[in-house]
Amino acid sequence: MNKHWKYIKYLFWHKWYVFVECCKYGLYWQGVVHDWSKFLPDEWIPYANYFYAGDKRKDRFYSPEQGTYEFNVAWLKHQHRNLHHWQSWVLQEDSGKRFPLEMPIRYAKEMLCDWRGAGRAQGFNDTKGWYLKNKEKITLADATRMFVESELGCT
Repeated sequence: MNKHWKYIKYLFWHKWYVFVECCKYGLYWQGVVHDWSKFLPDEWIPYANYFYAGDKRKDRFYSPEQGTYEFNVAWLKHQHRNLHHWQSWVLQEDSGKRFPLEMPIRYAKEMLCDWRGAGRAQGFNDTKGWYLKNKEKITLADATRMFVESELGCT
């Protein structure tokens, strides 16, 4: 099975699971258009090459040092095209300081749906466990973090 077929299969299931989760929040349209940019060639090709070029799918939650340049550029584009990514709400100041901005609630909800959908598409269903393991790497403003942790049952 070639890398593009493997990628579309994963993407279909990811989008389906995210759509199901978005419906629970009443975010029907966001569920439909979720991750639309992954179908653009400047994301599609690097993603398919990075995750599916070999025999085994790479770990989705990689560290940037492990990525290829092309994938890292595609991932950055994806984060900024899709406002459900927390990285879109972190201001990188010229001084080097990072300042998290509050996410509008609809994007915070979609982010949770994305995390849940990604987990289900990859065969695990422990979003809370994943979040607790990665919490220190995720930069969120206070109210956004409180919402996320409340929804995940962390509080």
